[in-house]
Amino acid sequence: MADHTALGFDPAPGSPAAVLALTKTLGASAQSLGEASCVVKDLVAHSSQWQGEAATAFRASLSQDLPRYLGAAHTSLAEAARRLTGWHDTLVAHRALAARYEAEAAAAKTDEALSDARRLARELAAEHAAAASRVARTLTAATDRLAPKEPGLLASIWHKIVEDPGDALSNASAILGAVGAGVALFCPPAGLAVMLVAGGLSLAALTTHLADPKFRKPLVDGATKGEFDADFWKSGVTLLGDAAGTVPGVAAVASGAKAGTLAARAAMAATPEASALTGLSAGSASFRSTTWSTGLAIQEVDNPLITWGVRSTNPTVTKSVGLASPVLGAVTASAGYVSDSESVEHASTAVDGARGVLDDGPSAAAKAASAWSAMRP
Repeated sequence: MADHTALGFDPAPGSPAAVLALTKTLGASAQSLGEASCVVKDLVAHSSQWQGEAATAFRASLSQDLPRYLGAAHTSLAEAARRLTGWHDTLVAHRALAARYEAEAAAAKTDEALSDARRLARELAAEHAAAASRVARTLTAATDRLAPKEPGLLASIWHKIVEDPGDALSNASAILGAVGAGVALFCPPAGLAVMLVAGGLSLAALTTHLADPKFRKPLVDGATKGEFDADFWKSGVTLLGDAAGTVPGVAAVASGAKAGTLAARAAMAATPEASALTGLSAGSASFRSTTWSTGLAIQEVDNPLITWGVRSTNPTVTKSVGLASPVLGAVTASAGYVSDSESVEHASTAVDGARGVLDDGPSAAAKAASAWSAMRP
């Protein structure tokens, strides 16, 4: 932090590094939500093959709410990232001027020179405050324009995303996971596409949370000081959910990467005189097909605890029971957007913790084991 002893005040307060970091986080979150929105819109556009009352009700709900919310959140984040990029550049320029005026004030030999430096600093402070107000107004106006029909809900979503992007990514992953599980009952390939996007959001949430000191602190305090408070359990349950959510996608991609590498090497060995594009083409084709087939196979792997618990029932009941956990995850993910009650938060943590122990953890372990078995030579 620069010292402004000679001027007596900081004409351009702010941290360009913090603004830049927030801009990058918002940009990454906007990209993830944009991809999720495209997937859901594509599902709606190609959903005519699904038949029955359940499919009709699901399609109606999907087409009315989820794409609109995802699209609005994506547009909001992208607009905020653009505005903050401009503010970052302004802040850098203003802080450079503040440093110059501080140097001039410190080097002043006369009262007149010192007075001139401080006058320029005061003018800069006024301009800086006005610029900050303009940025704040444009962000507020952009949010208002984007959500005229649902100001309460979308304002809550916006606040949640800005306040904690990691939790927003986790919640989006949970909601899409439930959508994917429901779609998979009617069309497994489409369900896999949605759940792969959900897995990508889980991976983004996991990295965002692990990089956040505020998220890590309760876990560290619990491990080192024995402070197992509500924040510790919330962070622990969130981390478990993020990690479990990444398993299907990572396992499928890892399997595809191995198959692609082997195919590329085999192609190059068979025709050593050919260009590297030959191996790349064969490897890419093998990567795509293996990733997809592995994902479909992993999707069919059931939670061993649920399978054991409902072993005497038919497969349809088993799949319906398996859908209950993702639906609960979507409910708890949405709860934070409609209520700020600590009781609701604690109840959501308890439900998610039970889901993690009874479903997410065992399911992730079974899926990882299945993918590992397929990958072993």
